[in-house]
Amino acid sequence: MQTSALPDLAHTDTKPVHWLATAAAMAAVVAGAGLLQPDSATATATASEHRSTAQHGTAPVPAPDPATASFPLDCGSAGHTVAKRAPGDLDGDGRPETVAVVHCAAGSGTPPSGVYVLTQGSGAAPRVVATLVDPAQKMTVGDFAVRDGVVSATLLGYSSIDVPRCCPDQRENVTWHWKGNAFVRSTGDLARSA
Repeated sequence: MQTSALPDLAHTDTKPVHWLATAAAMAAVVAGAGLLQPDSATATATASEHRSTAQHGTAPVPAPDPATASFPLDCGSAGHTVAKRAPGDLDGDGRPETVAVVHCAAGSGTPPSGVYVLTQGSGAAPRVVATLVDPAQKMTVGDFAVRDGVVSATLLGYSSIDVPRCCPDQRENVTWHWKGNAFVRSTGDLARSA
């Protein structure tokens, strides 16, 4: 092995103080880079973010929690299950509503669903302000979403009482949007899946 003609350099022997100095220098560089962002990188709120904040720049209003709501379901002692939920400002008033898909708790089978719109009441518990799908219609809900003030769902149903309740043979894609003072339903064709 050939030895170096250069003397040993003292700065090649690292000590903890060297690592601390390097970390401090890197932190200063990262902080400086954050302060020197161009104006075009400034984040701006979208229209939906503006709508979900209360007046005068206060914190956003939370969407109603369906776990604390009372639904118009007669489930007896079985209780109910909130199967799906999605928040959104459906009426454009700046406060979010919550759309909840709810059915009676069942040990087996496919109980019919109700689709309800909740708003935060003046008290602590949210209240149901609209029923989009009544469980009496004997439908279940497949796909479900709330986007840009529109509720969309795939409703699954049965063509007759002879169809087993496990296996719906009808499918309908529906949407609801707020118009005037009510929800307006738009629907696709009722399709039969063989």
